[in-house]
Amino acid sequence: MKPPLEKFIDRIEALQSTGNALFPKGIFPAQRSNSMIGYRRPDTTMFFSAIITFTLQSIRRYCSTESQAQIDGIRRQVIANYPDFQNKDGLKTYNFWKTKPSRHFPNGRWFRRFEHFRIPDDIDDTAFAYLTTDPSQEELLWLKEKLTLHANGTKLWIRNTYPEYKSLRAYSTWFGKNMYVEFDVSVLSNMLYCILHYQLPLNAHDEASFEYIRSVIETRRYIDASFRCAHQYPRTPLIIYHVSRLMVAFKPAALVPVWEQLANDTENLLKNTRNRMDRVLLATSLIRLGRATERIPVEDFSATDFKGFYFFIAGLLTAYENPVLYRLSVNPLVHMHWTCEAHCWTLLAEYQALWNQQQPNGALPLSNPT
Repeated sequence: MKPPLEKFIDRIEALQSTGNALFPKGIFPAQRSNSMIGYRRPDTTMFFSAIITFTLQSIRRYCSTESQAQIDGIRRQVIANYPDFQNKDGLKTYNFWKTKPSRHFPNGRWFRRFEHFRIPDDIDDTAFAYLTTDPSQEELLWLKEKLTLHANGTKLWIRNTYPEYKSLRAYSTWFGKNMYVEFDVSVLSNMLYCILHYQLPLNAHDEASFEYIRSVIETRRYIDASFRCAHQYPRTPLIIYHVSRLMVAFKPAALVPVWEQLANDTENLLKNTRNRMDRVLLATSLIRLGRATERIPVEDFSATDFKGFYFFIAGLLTAYENPVLYRLSVNPLVHMHWTCEAHCWTLLAEYQALWNQQQPNGALPLSNPT
């Protein structure tokens, strides 16, 4: 019988589309929904496919030879789709949805008809596209300059944040000529991961982005006001997952002062969290941060355990800078949730791979480690 890690990768591979009317070959099926209004649609996005690929790449060295070959095959099929999500004018930035022509809110009836819901390219999808391909140094330096052009204060100043952050020259979530400026602690963590991974020169915008992350952890706003700190990832376990991944991979000096606080907060949250997938996120983060945890029996999980778990949202009112509308934007009634079964299995595979590396008593061994 195969070990859990290999079983998870088998399941992920089986869920990758072989090509149909909704999902092109290589794309992982996803859905967007709002249960409060009875809304659910299949969603053709590159987002989950890119983050699945990135996560599998990060654990590849812990996998068997067979699983490594599967991960390589998954990656090849995913990145073959990236050109469809690339900037409509051929620039090397990427969109959540297909761009030529725009396929915003695909497979729906109403949202796709309105230009208001068409979104520009974003730094989150762009970061994962760069992290899962092999960009040239010229492309990386171009991206660095492009980020600067859309950072806070270059053209526009952020309005929907705490007063003390309004002068921070941090990166915005969005590219786009006239798009409002937005800070998302998880999105910033992902782009900074990309920048540090490729050892790009740091500037004042990087320093400001680190300062935003450090401050929302230190003030515990990421616990008390997670939506305001991360419009796309507006739950504390999601923020912890992203920030801890960045911190542990590169140990940036700006974030070291909040390392212990983040680990302590994560331990306390894990004690009181019941959602099984949130527990996986928190335990994965604790393993990264060097804290001992009780093992979660992820080999016993089924798709039923994924119900009610979402990794990413869109707030339909966050684009409005009117203070009244922004106060309403936190209401779940105007949130769209994105889910993906293959990504849930990927999170379990990641947890299992990291748990195996701890080698505590009772850890499950790797199968044919390479």
